[in-house]
This record gives sequence, C-alpha cells and structure tokens, in this order.
Amino acid sequence: MGKEIECANKQNDDGTSSETSGVKMKKELSLLDGVAIIVGIIIGSGIFVSPRGVLKVSGSIGQALIVWILSGLLSMIGALCYTELGTMIPKSGGDYAYIKEAFGPLPAFLYLWVALFILVPTGNAITAITFAQYILQPFWGTCPAPFEAVRLLAAVTICILTVVNCYNVKWVTRVQSIFTATKMLALGIIVLAGVYYACAGHVENFQRPMEGTNWDPGHIAVAFYSGLFSYSGYNYLNFVTEELKNPYKNLPKAICISMPVVTVVYVIANVAYFVVLSKDDVLASDAVAVTFGDKVLGMFSFLMPVSVACSTFGSLNGAIFASSRLFFVGAREGHLPRALCLISVKRLTPVPSLVFLGIITAALVMVEDVYALINYSSFVESLFITISILGLMYMRKTRPEAMRPIKINLILPITFFVICTFLVTFPCYVSPMEVGIGVAFILCGIPVYVITIGWRNKPIWLKRIFNNFNNGCAKLFICVPAESEKDF
Repeated sequence: MGKEIECANKQNDDGTSSETSGVKMKKELSLLDGVAIIVGIIIGSGIFVSPRGVLKVSGSIGQALIVWILSGLLSMIGALCYTELGTMIPKSGGDYAYIKEAFGPLPAFLYLWVALFILVPTGNAITAITFAQYILQPFWGTCPAPFEAVRLLAAVTICILTVVNCYNVKWVTRVQSIFTATKMLALGIIVLAGVYYACAGHVENFQRPMEGTNWDPGHIAVAFYSGLFSYSGYNYLNFVTEELKNPYKNLPKAICISMPVVTVVYVIANVAYFVVLSKDDVLASDAVAVTFGDKVLGMFSFLMPVSVACSTFGSLNGAIFASSRLFFVGAREGHLPRALCLISVKRLTPVPSLVFLGIITAALVMVEDVYALINYSSFVESLFITISILGLMYMRKTRPEAMRPIKINLILPITFFVICTFLVTFPCYVSPMEVGIGVAFILCGIPVYVITIGWRNKPIWLKRIFNNFNNGCAKLFICVPAESEKDF
C-alpha cells in the first residue's frame, strides 16, 4: 500500500506535490462495450414489468402498442440530442454536466440531489426487485413469492454487483456482454412464440384493438411514463464518456445502433404478449413474461423466469456501473462530499461512490408499490431531461462558436422539448400526489445547497467534520482523489 500511495503522490519537476498525478479512470470501453451497456441497461426490468402499467392506463391493446412505438421514437430523438450534448461537453456525468454548463451550479446540484435519492437508486431498486421476483417465482408456482424473500434477495444482489463494480471494470463489461446476450435470447423466445401463435390463427385479441381506449391527455402522459421507463438508460453512456475509447465516434455510433434495435425488439415483444395473452391476463399478472411462459412453453416454462432474471441482473450491473460515475463527477465538482470522488489506488474504480449508491438502493427495495416508484422517478426524470434539452437549445444561442462534432437539426430538440413538457405538465392532475412529492423533494435541495455549498464561511468545527469523513473514507477504501479528463 505504501508504494501505491507513494506513486499516487509523486512530485513534479518543480518540486511541487502532484497528489493525483497519473491516477485517473482508464479508457477501457470499446464501441461493442458501449452498445452492450446501452442495450443491457435499457432492456432490463421495463419490458417485463411495464406492459401491465402501460395497458392499465391506456385502456386498450391498440393504444398500448401506440405508446410503445412512440416511446421508442421519442427516446431515439432524445438519444440523438444527447449525442450532441455528449460530444459538445466531453465530461462524464451526463445531465449533471450539461445542466451545470448551461444554467450554472444550483440547477445542476438539484439534478444531482434528486438523482442521488430518487432517480438512480429507484431505477436500480426496481430492477433488483424484478430480478428477485422472477428468480423466486418458480419456487412458489401460481402463488406470489413472499415480500420478505423478494426484498432480501434483491438487497443481496445489489451488494454482490456493487462488489463486482468495485473490483474491476473489465469484470463489469464481461458480465454486461454475457447477460445482454442472455436477455436477447429471452426476448427471442417471446417473439418466436408469438409468431407461432399468430401463424396458428390466434389473433382474436386484435379484433377490436382500440376498444376501451382512454383518450384523456393526463392518462396518456402517465401511460408514457411506464413506456419511457422501459426505454430509460439511453443517456447512461454519457455518464462514462471519460472511460470510452474514441468517444467522438463511439458515443454516437453506440446510441444509433442501440436505440433502433431496442425499439423494434420492444414493439415485437409486446405484440407477442398480446397474441398469447388477453387484456385481462396482462392486467392480472405481476410477472407478464412468466404468465406468457406458463401458457406457451409447457414443461420448459422455467426458461422464462430464468432468462428474465438474467436480463435484469445484467441491466442492474450496467446501471450501477454507469450511475456511480454521476456521483463521482458531482463530488469532483464540489457538489457532494469529497469522499465520493475518491478512486481506489489498486482498482482505479470509484469505490466510495459505488458503496454509497449501494446502501441507498438497498434501502429503497423495501418500498412495496413498484408502480408508485416508477411514477415518482419518471416525473422527476422527465423534468430534468426537459431542462437538459432546453440547455442544448439555449447553448445554440449563447455559445454558437462551441465545437460541436455532431450537430443535429434544431427541429429534433424542439420536438423533444415540447413532448417532454407535455409529459411533465399533464400528469399533475392525474397523479397529483406523486408529482407533488417529486416537486417538494426537488425544492428541499435548495436549502441543502445553500448550507453545504453556498455557505462559504462555515464554522471550523463543521469543516473538521467534513474533513474527517473524507479522510476516513480515503483510509478505509485505500483511495485518492482522481484527476479530471479535460478533453478526449
């Protein structure tokens, strides 16, 4: 350990200390790794959980399929917007870096605040819960698995993947590639079974596809929340641009390859669901893919929950990897405790950030209503994505000279901004409690910012507490501060 710390604190030629010289995260992610991360994160719990939520609010099979198609197109437009942002502002941190660049530190901190306690851990908790439900379901047959067993397994899974992410980035990418292939196999089974049933003439569920459609704008927006939740993750590669090889080329390529693939797979999978299962079957099922497997796979029905469990396991792995970098960057910018921007001397991974995220996520798995979690996180995420896209358009005006290796047509961000504004405003009267709690939590971040960041002349005893905490984490995890990548 002494040699490692000595290496991390070597002196420059002029005799000054260079505490972080040479200590930074490695560029280890290739284009294939980038595609695997995006596809692996997006295709997780959503396609196996959200079909029920989309159908419940939409009211009809036809409307539900329209929501899935439009959610994919909207996510593709959003992903193209993020390619411009990601290549214009070459920093890890995703929306946090873009909002900070466009509107300053307070809005960026508020995003970091809600991401820390709502967006990231909620999404990871939902994925972990889905993994546990599907892996345990075969042991309980037609009965739901006990709440305690599901939550305990979800918490253990979070701990295991946190350790993997702390240990080695190459392990993470290997796990991601393996389980991305597994989840495509699971969806392939669903699609092939659906095609077989359709060819056998089972198309009665599509005879009146728009019957029962709910045309209320607020309910349509809430239906999009569940649909877009399944596509969330298209901007996660922007969180790790500092670890991506040749990001000016590989970032847009990875996004443009991944999003059409995911959209086509999602729409075909939903058509397959509705070919095999009636509207009532989908609404009555907490695990749609398991119900689907029970009906079409017979004695091999166990393959479906196992495949779905592998899918969600890989998605959780990728989400933990990418999202931990958000808090790492936020701490490096001084918006979170400095301990979260430390990296392991041996492993070159942000261990404190990963551990902190794991603790919050494990706590959230105890929430019982998964769909309430989806609504909370979707509203807040839509709000800050709207702000990021507004920042893109704002910087087109205020920083026209900035280097933009990729510059999309202005119609795309304007369209995306208008639709996101609709998704943010219309659910206010349909789900006022979720929206109200989300807004209240965002506003709570303002006094936190004022006290912890805006207050420059803190008392000595408070500074000493912060310093002791940071130094304790550095010793505990054998970590040092990391250098920032100034450019690619």
